[in-house]
Amino acid sequence: MASPPAHIYLDYAASSPVDRRVVEAMLPYFGERFGNPSSVHGFGQEAEAALDQARRAVAAELSCLPEEIVFTSGGTESDNLAIRGAALAARAARGATTVLTTPVEHPAVLNAVRHLAEHHGFRLEWIPVDGEGRVDPQDVSRRLNAKTAVVSVIFGNNEIGTVNPVAAIAEACRAQGVVFHTDAVQAAAHLPIRVGELKADLVSMGAHKFYGPKGVGVLYCRSGVDLRPIQPGGEQERGRRAGTENVPLIVGLATALRISGAEGTSHTARLVELRDRIIETVPSSVPGSRLTGARRDRLPNHASFVLGGIDANRLLAALDLAGFACSSGSACKTGDPSPSSVLLALRLEPDLALGSLRVTVGRPTAREDVDLFLDALPDIVARQRRTAVPAA
Repeated sequence: MASPPAHIYLDYAASSPVDRRVVEAMLPYFGERFGNPSSVHGFGQEAEAALDQARRAVAAELSCLPEEIVFTSGGTESDNLAIRGAALAARAARGATTVLTTPVEHPAVLNAVRHLAEHHGFRLEWIPVDGEGRVDPQDVSRRLNAKTAVVSVIFGNNEIGTVNPVAAIAEACRAQGVVFHTDAVQAAAHLPIRVGELKADLVSMGAHKFYGPKGVGVLYCRSGVDLRPIQPGGEQERGRRAGTENVPLIVGLATALRISGAEGTSHTARLVELRDRIIETVPSSVPGSRLTGARRDRLPNHASFVLGGIDANRLLAALDLAGFACSSGSACKTGDPSPSSVLLALRLEPDLALGSLRVTVGRPTAREDVDLFLDALPDIVARQRRTAVPAA
């Protein structure tokens, strides 16, 4: 087996490096253009102009109005503002008290809906998924009624890569006057987000998934959708998100999204080729392994598996020592010894769900990187199985 370089990064679903062009765009707003965009003097006006320009740039990429863009601190806040803000507004307006979502959502969504149930008295209803983690739009339609406050279904799943038929689900919700939200944090890095085609009322994104900075995100909020703020304070972001806007990071987000829109298609074919090589090789080279998530309707850079007789955290540590940075699923869950709720929702046995592996490629990933990983994985898995601690 050839020796790998110092480290090969295969965890782009967790985070991506900031594009150097994004860094260059942000730098002036940390120094000479440091004003508060709410200030009336020249420094503030300069910052406000940058904020407005970024808002228009993001709106252009999403094909929406600038006033429909809300800047946040990241995907988690965008999810919370969308779900909690829409649910509280729907209850105030028409007494709606039920939230519909799936068991395969990101923890940001799952914990937001649980917060609504535990602290605000909402009822949760879980939309089942098939063996690939996909939602049936007709099933969503059958579950909607006058008490439904908001529906949230993930666009591209962070753990298993499955892409949901979001437009069809959104149509079903709109037909019955129910606000629909989708977590597009993973999808925005690789799939075009055109809100007119997506038809969702609320769309969450985070910049660090598409080669922008951490700590900044965006929420698309369709005009006419009532959204209660969850963070009291000033009147920034049209009263929907209080707090001084982080101008440097917002400029970075807008720059990264523009680059992604302009260059994304040119990367997709290569990422799909690398992804497919991983998907086709691992089940044949690693006994007892199987793909999780959809084979066809899948994020272009995403491969995920379960491996029998393996503890995911021990495997990740062994891979790291061998020079490969991978994940067991959601980066927000890594290290948790319990089986993934996403994999359990696919009706996998708990012991098998403990052996999950996620491999995600990105723009810097070379074919040689993937080949080195595929060459090393079978031996690493075999050693892990030989040294596995028997269950008590």
